[in-house]
Amino acid sequence: MLTMERKALILDRLQKEQRIVAKDLSQQLGLSEDTIRRDLRELAGEGLLQRVHGGALPASKALADLPSRRKISAEDKTAIAKAAAAMARNGQVIFLDGGTSTVAVARAISMQLHATVVTHSPDIAVALLEHPNIEIELIGGRIYKHSNVAVGAAASEGISHIRADIFFMGVTGVHPDYGLTTGDREEAAIKRAISRQSAETIVLASKEKLGAVSAYDIVGVDEIDGLIVEKSCSNDLLKPYQTRGISITRAHA
Repeated sequence: MLTMERKALILDRLQKEQRIVAKDLSQQLGLSEDTIRRDLRELAGEGLLQRVHGGALPASKALADLPSRRKISAEDKTAIAKAAAAMARNGQVIFLDGGTSTVAVARAISMQLHATVVTHSPDIAVALLEHPNIEIELIGGRIYKHSNVAVGAAASEGISHIRADIFFMGVTGVHPDYGLTTGDREEAAIKRAISRQSAETIVLASKEKLGAVSAYDIVGVDEIDGLIVEKSCSNDLLKPYQTRGISITRAHA
């Protein structure tokens, strides 16, 4: 079997089964495990999958550049944002993460809401400037341009002095076994710090993120309180999270 044929088969299998076990696939194809692992390394280098111990899982489409991410699942993100904004209550301290999903949440927040929004995203701060009853606390630091958020020591220091009632977290991957993940180590550390300073962590999970994995761990699924997903998500896809006691909110358009 030619290399291109093997890679096409691997990607097709990954799409259908949502995981590749290198040992099993090598036996099925009558090839060495080293050959399969080499193919997985090359496909991972192209951003087409995420290698894990023993095989591979789907890579998140949410690792694309910011303009491209704004076009992914746009309608679903709008619905998820409205569902998240509806959870906000007067008097709360709300932490809004950076990214396209959370910018949509900021835009969906009611003009009547009286609350404090803390964020490390300049985009979020700008989106909330016209809200008359929202106090904005902007966390500073070095800007990670992929998501336009502050990261690093200064951001961590600022976050450590704030206790939030609720944190709306954006991620690039949500997996029942590998947890919440993202594509940058420092961004993962900041998200983890925010979650630990928040009474409740809610993850915004449009369909391209469910079952996907990125390189850097944030927290395990047992450390979050809820997922907001689009209305069309299948019960089979959500069952592994429900069995762990995670609240699932289906967003309606």
